Amino acid sequence: MEQAERGEVDEAAFVDCVRTSLPFAWEMISSLVARLREDGGAFADNQTPPPDEHARGQLLRAMASDAIRGALERHFGVRLAFQNCHRVAVFPPGPVADERLARFTSVRAQLLNQSPVLRDC
Repeated sequence: MEQAERGEVDEAAFVDCVRTSLPFAWEMISSLVARLREDGGAFADNQTPPPDEHARGQLLRAMASDAIRGALERHFGVRLAFQNCHRVAVFPPGPVADERLARFTSVRAQLLNQSPVLRDC
């Protein structure tokens, strides 16, 4: 907060703040990035709902904030996508992933990802 009040904020310090203040979101994203790098697939995603509302809130905060989301994408070198208040996906950067990312974030994919349990999300 003090850095922001004085001027520009160091992005590495901001990322560290995200890591410590949103540990559930950080762990989910970092584990997906590790899985993407290890498996080498088109993308890696999470389909398990958070364990509680506090964890869900962390994930929503990380994904809904352009500043946080952008900092995480730059830090991990990935592109992030989000569906249904818990389904986070990480894609490798670059034009090869553009089509897969577009399909994942399409209206059709959003609707197909709905289930009776998740319709209130």
